[in-house]
Amino acid sequence: MKPEILTFGCRLNAFESEVIRGHVEAAGLDDAIVVNTCAVTAEAERQARQAIRRARRDNPNARIIVTGCAAQIDPQRFAAMSEVDLVLGNEEKLKRESYVGVSEERVAVGDIMALTETAAHLIDGFEGRARAFIEVQQGCDHRCTFCIIPFGRGNSRSVPMGEIVRQARVLLEAGYRELVLTGVDITGFGGDLPGSPTLGQLCRRLLALLPELERLRLSSLDPVEIDDDLWKLIAEEPRLLPHLHLSIQAGDDMILKRMKRRHSRADALNACARARGLRPGIALGADMIAGFPTEDDDMFERSRALIEEAALDYLHVFPFSARPTTPAARMPQLHGTIVKQRAARLRETAAKTLTNALAARVGSTAQVLVERDGFGHSEHYAPVTFDGEAPVGSIVPVAVTRASPEMLFGQMT
Repeated sequence: MKPEILTFGCRLNAFESEVIRGHVEAAGLDDAIVVNTCAVTAEAERQARQAIRRARRDNPNARIIVTGCAAQIDPQRFAAMSEVDLVLGNEEKLKRESYVGVSEERVAVGDIMALTETAAHLIDGFEGRARAFIEVQQGCDHRCTFCIIPFGRGNSRSVPMGEIVRQARVLLEAGYRELVLTGVDITGFGGDLPGSPTLGQLCRRLLALLPELERLRLSSLDPVEIDDDLWKLIAEEPRLLPHLHLSIQAGDDMILKRMKRRHSRADALNACARARGLRPGIALGADMIAGFPTEDDDMFERSRALIEEAALDYLHVFPFSARPTTPAARMPQLHGTIVKQRAARLRETAAKTLTNALAARVGSTAQVLVERDGFGHSEHYAPVTFDGEAPVGSIVPVAVTRASPEMLFGQMT
């Protein structure tokens, strides 16, 4: 039996799962199943518990280890599951000693808020993935009223730039041609490091020191925390891919205030307009929450309309999920049916803007990172199905001949 890692949630978890894989394999835990959980919504936690039960049912003799944000926040809930052998916190899951030897303790979860540094971890690949992720920071200093993640990840802690460059070099030597910078709040990178470097300065150093790096992609950005260096790179550096994903969350100023976000509706629209002005053709995605407490019909309509006004290519819609102990959980809640209906309407609007964005790319040539036979994502993160053979991990030019509402189609040139 080979160790199995089940990953839920964000790209940071995907990076950390590869660190865990290395530790588990080094410890010789061939029968281990590690469930790396997410806590961003109640549904994410439900899926993790379901996966744990399924793993035990299908592998009665396996050693099941549960970790990740949900385990960090509520370890006893997972320890109470008869299927679980060990619960590890988000700090402990990244330590090799957590997987060595046999302990009678079923829970090893420390105080995540006490951490002031993030240890660098070197990995040389991602099982089953054509692109590689690099952790640049951990945690978050903001306290959005709906979000429980700081209590799973702690306060913001940055990885030193030299360590990030070293990790990038290892992945490039392993053959990866696209790297994705990830973290909990990557626009918060550097504030705790000597000299307070910014995310833009980090990107500039990576691109300068690693001329062999062909594609650099960024995970979610706070629209008002994009620094001047990063804006300049967006305008001038073709290797920084023309695709930004923004943490917008809502399009109504009162709801944004109640969320304790740091931007206004106008700020979000201005960031989108500035990105398009600097980099014509850039693809823009966003996260948005449907049915936040106190949201009335007019507030919701302003959020829905923002999708059209910003012409967002991609949208991640989260039906509001009250997280225990958060301020938003104590606000007047909307009925679940209304939340679901509003989430569906946001997705309908987003589907129309995506259809338009994809149709506009017909006749162009996409540079596609091949993820499996005849499929990959373009530099704009558009999914592309193409005719022609190319190895996984290669980047191939594809003449886009047609578009469906969800995908581009073309022929290798």
